Amino acid sequence: MLPIGPYALKNRFILAPMAGVSEMPFRTIAFEQGAALCPTELVSAQGLFRINTRTLRYLRFNAKVERPYSLQIFGGEPEVMAQAAVIGKQHGAQIIDLNMGCPVKKVTKSGAGSALMCDPPRAGLLVKLIREATGLPVTAKIRSGWDSTNRNFLEMADALGKEGVAALAVHPRTRAQGYSGKADWSVIASLKRHVGNAFPIIGNGDVKTVEDATRMLETTGCDYVMIGRGALGNPWLFRELLGGPKPTREERATLVLRHFREHLAFVAHERVSREKLSPEEEAQRAERAAVHNFRKHLAWYAHGLAGASHFRNLVNRLDTKAEVESAVEQFFLGAERDVHAPPEEYDVDYRTALG
Repeated sequence: MLPIGPYALKNRFILAPMAGVSEMPFRTIAFEQGAALCPTELVSAQGLFRINTRTLRYLRFNAKVERPYSLQIFGGEPEVMAQAAVIGKQHGAQIIDLNMGCPVKKVTKSGAGSALMCDPPRAGLLVKLIREATGLPVTAKIRSGWDSTNRNFLEMADALGKEGVAALAVHPRTRAQGYSGKADWSVIASLKRHVGNAFPIIGNGDVKTVEDATRMLETTGCDYVMIGRGALGNPWLFRELLGGPKPTREERATLVLRHFREHLAFVAHERVSREKLSPEEEAQRAERAAVHNFRKHLAWYAHGLAGASHFRNLVNRLDTKAEVESAVEQFFLGAERDVHAPPEEYDVDYRTALG
């Protein structure tokens, strides 16, 4: 198994960086369930460069669990990206991951995210400047191309490899596809054949089960498998990938409650009110914001369980910590698996979480 820079990872399974999802509490849980690496959600280089207080809060991590700590940043200006990476290193980052795949217009219009697929030389310059400025291994995540007529993933690999990229993850859909259609795993296989063992290739896209991950490794030859939406509501997937069991009802209820409480503390610590509120009012508002933000996780955790639809309807009416805790205990301790539950596609709303 090829290392990533100086880091020999403990296995071949990586949590994908997902905006609004890959915050510290979820990354910590994924690491504990067996993930070998959990990059942060994408963090704005401009925000770090300007020492924006809200952006700096995205850098919080669990130093006891998150080893190595991989910070994903996005931006289009090489000098700004390099300085942002330095700030990330000062806050504990051990790997700098570059987002070159986000398809959201808010990101691409500034020359960041998948817009970098249209400019391989500039993408390579980002790797070079950040590596020189920080001395850290620099990884990147790309797509197969901008659209079906511009699938230049091999050219991108050459440009990034020339400047010393430590690993390259590829989501084998184009920017135009977004998350629709089927991921073309032949892109991953072609990329691995092209670069050989020069640096690790991380495959990503449509991995929802142990069987999917095994098939990706076998059919593409990639070094690592990155799992995104397949881990939503199912961080135990990493445990299963290593031969462990599915969660019991008690385990599920316990972890959902733990995730919620840690999320509550994370958001409360992050929140800065622009209004003059009493401590009680501020606490209530922070709690309500955290509960509303966590509703998506509750819906994801319920997938595949009997009564999930009714529970999701209930979730959308929850406002307080006490209501969530009561709902979680009542539902997850009693819910059986629904073997007839259809597969679901989850969407990650990048537009609401670009820190």
